[in-house]
Amino acid sequence: MIDRKEVIQRLSVIKREIVVENLMPAIIIGVRRCGKSYILYEKMNELIWQGHDWDEFVYINFEDERLIGFDIADFNTIIEVHYSFCKKEPILFLDEVQNIFGWEKFARRMADEKRTIFITGSNSTMLSSEMESILGGRFLTIQAYTYSFSEFLRAKQVIWGEQTLLSTKGKAEIIRYFDEYLNYGGFPELTSIIDKRNYLSSIYNKIFLGDIIARYGVSNTIALEVMMKKIAETIRHPISYSRLTHIVSSIGIPVGKSTIIQYLEHSKESHLLFTIHNYASKLVENVTTPKYYFIDTGLLNLFIHNSSSALLENLIALYLIRKYGRDNIFYYQENIEVDFYIPTDSLAIQACYTLSDIETREREVNALVKMSNYLNLSKMVIITYDEDEIIKTDDCSIEVISAWKWLLQLKY
Repeated sequence: MIDRKEVIQRLSVIKREIVVENLMPAIIIGVRRCGKSYILYEKMNELIWQGHDWDEFVYINFEDERLIGFDIADFNTIIEVHYSFCKKEPILFLDEVQNIFGWEKFARRMADEKRTIFITGSNSTMLSSEMESILGGRFLTIQAYTYSFSEFLRAKQVIWGEQTLLSTKGKAEIIRYFDEYLNYGGFPELTSIIDKRNYLSSIYNKIFLGDIIARYGVSNTIALEVMMKKIAETIRHPISYSRLTHIVSSIGIPVGKSTIIQYLEHSKESHLLFTIHNYASKLVENVTTPKYYFIDTGLLNLFIHNSSSALLENLIALYLIRKYGRDNIFYYQENIEVDFYIPTDSLAIQACYTLSDIETREREVNALVKMSNYLNLSKMVIITYDEDEIIKTDDCSIEVISAWKWLLQLKY
């Protein structure tokens, strides 16, 4: 415990755009290597600024090999050890706690005793949909993601703002970093790693082999591999369970629809994929024909080649779920197709790498105009790679904005 605190005090921590409340017990979940531990470190630094002492903090990382053999009966020893050198109430930081069977019983007791406790976890036992029942509503569940673009720039020590647009050099630098972010994603460690693709492959293999195959006992691994590749190839398009089953089976790998559904659920539970649904469809179609996206564009890029459009749309989807939550964004498909719809903001968004082709431009604009006839839209946006303008129609105004400006909430 003392060793880890000494290490943490020396670390440089990048400020994240994730709010962790002071008093409410919280559990932070997310994909492997997305920076959950550093969110705990940032919280410690925040509490220090508020007047707390390092002696009050109890940090345990349950992936530390020195804790091999630790079980639920040993949790109370943590409290006893703390009181042996500090009389103040402990503030608990338990990292990767899912490695200890029965951890939730200790967590519930700490919350019932009104202790301040923060927890992180990675695998499918830490699904936000299950946390409320497991922890009895005692904890606030916080979904952590890989770096946003602004966090990525902060980690790269790049200064940006409205003034960036006034400098050709500044704009070129931002676009260069945006290309890196678009293609390799936002895993925090990637900002200082040269062999990015190998690092991403190692993360994917840990999720694929450990969090999915080993945990769920998947036997038809080839079918799972093919399914993941086909999902990557169909990013930007809805795909039904039946269609996906047919695609996998058609290349000579027999698999049933129920198995494909299980594999998809395992992939979502392991924080590898997420879905959005059709706002305009009936309930059954809504559930069975979603659009799939990867939790990071770097992982998606392991499967596809020369598909900047798919990467761009996946990146936009990630920004939207960070901002609005996974249950509050949709796509819209009924005679027309609009990539994203956020009902709470009456906002419709098209993702289009470039509008330079006349047919593409007409298709994207007409879909938004027609959607505005069905729904009362307050704003319509087309997000491109690096194009900006205002498109005026008879009844509508559509904002076209570069993705990097939109991600940074800059104006042109």
